[in-house]
Amino acid sequence: MAAENDKLYGGRIVGSIDPVMEQFNASIEIDKRLSEFDICGSMAYAKALEKAGILSKVEMEKIISGLEKISDECSKGSLIISRTDEDIHTTVERRLKELIGDVAGKLHTGRSRNDQIVTDLRLFMKSSMTMLSVHLQQLIQTLMERASTEMEVIFPGYTHLQKAQPIRWSHFLLSFAVALTRDHERLFEAKKRINVLPLGSGALAGNPFGLDRELLRRELDFATISINSMDAVSDRDFVVEFLYIASLIMVHLSRLSEDLILYATKEFGFITLSDAYCTGSSLMPQKRNPDSLELIRSKAGRVIGRATGLLVILKGLPSTYNKDLQEDKEAVMDVMDTLSTVLKVTTGVISTLQINRDNMERALTHEMLSTDLAYYLVRKGVPFRQAHTVVGKAVHLAESKGVTLNHLSMDELKGIHPMMGSDISQIFNHQHSVEQYTSPGGTARSCVSAQIEYLKEMLKRQKE
Repeated sequence: MAAENDKLYGGRIVGSIDPVMEQFNASIEIDKRLSEFDICGSMAYAKALEKAGILSKVEMEKIISGLEKISDECSKGSLIISRTDEDIHTTVERRLKELIGDVAGKLHTGRSRNDQIVTDLRLFMKSSMTMLSVHLQQLIQTLMERASTEMEVIFPGYTHLQKAQPIRWSHFLLSFAVALTRDHERLFEAKKRINVLPLGSGALAGNPFGLDRELLRRELDFATISINSMDAVSDRDFVVEFLYIASLIMVHLSRLSEDLILYATKEFGFITLSDAYCTGSSLMPQKRNPDSLELIRSKAGRVIGRATGLLVILKGLPSTYNKDLQEDKEAVMDVMDTLSTVLKVTTGVISTLQINRDNMERALTHEMLSTDLAYYLVRKGVPFRQAHTVVGKAVHLAESKGVTLNHLSMDELKGIHPMMGSDISQIFNHQHSVEQYTSPGGTARSCVSAQIEYLKEMLKRQKE
């Protein structure tokens, strides 16, 4: 059993802690990833303590020198984590004492692990979200590039998984690029609320030593300082917001994956995935499974579960810090890692898949132009509801005769409605169909090109 005099709370708790409880209580295996951020926060705090008169300049320099050595050990992977280190704060403080002696004990003056850990987490998230932003932008860019180069490819659009209307392949790709651009905006907005300094809040009441929190803010590159010390140590809104945004990104990627899985089947045959993102079957030699996309689809559930889990933890907590909040770091790190990998894999899938244009064109049917036929009548003055009914009757007649809509005779069409004329033949052209949707946001070439330009400008602004 571990002796309590090695703990940061040694003195009040006597005797030894049960080894199972010690392992249950420890978070070091998770928060050791925060080591560099904990060290940065401690360096800034030492400077603030020196300014407040708690540390002499010599003591401050000694502490910072020791912390720099620990940082070097972290970067080299040589920092030893003791069996009794329950968290990263314990590790750093223990190692600092080993390097510089008892003066290390002055570093924690007025500071609590409550404000220390949330500062570390905010620093970690600021850094990691910058990386996620880059991955997300790369995926959006890849979707835009494919949309630009494959502009002339037309294939069926679906509603209710039924063939609906012809659209451009580019239009389909851009539908996800637009959704992901909203996600990127949300990440940017969330980063503003992460960028708030809680250090200097103590355990819950604040700091009694005249600490210059503006100095801390500048040293750690935060935009603002927290307003209320009780809120500062317990606030995990920024974590929930990130987990929600990550969940929404994963929902979008899961839906994209589902579409691509369907399009890659032999039944659709619209696309062929690169072997780099597929696996085979252990039993059936012919199989080529879209495991990359299936895993992306499944990871959405994992990320959503993390968001739901933390919300359930938070909803019943009393004020300020409670040990329940230890769960936030694992949720954040797991989601950061999962989302980072998923974004890179999705970009790889999109950039390497091949489209089977012939199959796409063969899947286009004349029945998909039924709405176009109704619009034909509308342009001749027929009210849309009446035109809809008329075309429905034409579709029914074609089905009963076992022919496609364009093979109904002119007499048969005129029998359904007298406004049907010989110019109706121009309606049964899929290229003509997509080009009529010229309103902003439509699938006409001009509109798709405008969407790409809009997204380019938006990405440019977001990067700036």
